[in-house]
Amino acid sequence: MARPRRSDDTRALLIEEGAVGLLSNGYHGTGIKQVLDKVGVPKGSFYNYFDSKESFAQAVIEHHSQCVRRNLTAAFAAASDPLSGIRAFFATLTEDFVAAEYTGGCLIANLGGELEGSELLRQSLSSAWAVWRDGIAGALREAQAQGTVRADIDAVDLADLLLESWEGAVIRMKIDRTIAPLDKCLRRLLDDYFRP
Repeated sequence: MARPRRSDDTRALLIEEGAVGLLSNGYHGTGIKQVLDKVGVPKGSFYNYFDSKESFAQAVIEHHSQCVRRNLTAAFAAASDPLSGIRAFFATLTEDFVAAEYTGGCLIANLGGELEGSELLRQSLSSAWAVWRDGIAGALREAQAQGTVRADIDAVDLADLLLESWEGAVIRMKIDRTIAPLDKCLRRLLDDYFRP
């Protein structure tokens, strides 16, 4: 396998550091200079990798979406059934929140609340949400076929409900600094409302 060129490595490092900055400080609170300084890239070199801060944020969102897809695939592959896979995926997110001391949250939700003026980034966030939602919906569809999830509501609608509820629970987690809202969200939906 070919080794990535240094420029590919640098671009990946900028995206990784950008994800940290955007999650912690938001789009407007993250300066390109601070990202470049962390990676050790001269300021003038930024435009060798990205056309603008907006295209940089788009690359970060796409990277985040790929990570979500990879994490969903890993959780489902290791699970004995679709609901166990969904639980494993959210358990990993919960562990990450605890490790981060209830800070950060979800890049999609954080940026979604901040970037109302950028159509490019709105579309990128919408696509990232769809990747996440469709991954969960696929598992819920399998569970419906197995009879472990109610089939009278479309799997995509159930997935949207789960993720929208999860995002609200993440906000509450950050406010109260506890995973209790996350646990309650999953329990009320997966163990109650989603049951046949």
